[in-house]
Amino acid sequence: MNSRLFRPLIAALVLAFAARIVIAAQGNPEAAKVKNPIEATPDSIAKGKAVYAKCAPCHGREGEGGPGNDLIPAAPSLVDDKWEHGSTDGEIFDNIKNGIGPDFNMVPWKDQLKDDDIWNVVNYVRSMKKK
Repeated sequence: MNSRLFRPLIAALVLAFAARIVIAAQGNPEAAKVKNPIEATPDSIAKGKAVYAKCAPCHGREGEGGPGNDLIPAAPSLVDDKWEHGSTDGEIFDNIKNGIGPDFNMVPWKDQLKDDDIWNVVNYVRSMKKK
């Protein structure tokens, strides 16, 4: 292959890969537009806390994050200011419902939780941050 063509091709691939990482780190722009249809009432937060018990083994009882293990990386904190996969209610909902690819270390919960349950978890996670 001609080296004059090879270098620009490699550079283009590197830039495309870097752009994909940046986009992934910013969350899902379409999910960011989705508004939470469930008001963050004490009842919703209590329901979300009950469902969150399923999340606690990875994300910690208080949302502080988990240590991970040999098979999966550490789960991120849900109470700090760093949200790699988007921080809007819609993005959090999307992450819970559809998981976080490409390796799906955060598994999709769409087959195990109803949408209202997921929205209640979003409200609970928001309430944890305020503590």
